[in-house]
Amino acid sequence: MFDSIDDWLIIAVVAGILFYGSSKIPQLAHSLGRSVGEFKKGRLEVDREIRAEQSTSTNASPSTGPAH
Repeated sequence: MFDSIDDWLIIAVVAGILFYGSSKIPQLAHSLGRSVGEFKKGRLEVDREIRAEQSTSTNASPSTGPAH
């Protein structure tokens, strides 16, 4: 009966309307979109910091030959 993701999506939308009412759904979608955007910004910031740390660590360690 519920073989595809589309079936579950329809059930979730109907359940959301029943629980929150039709006037709250746009507000919930807006806040969910903002949350996803903040998560992506945070992830990009962490990636940027990791790359910066890797580049400074490779530039800071000079390659020296074996000591005799």
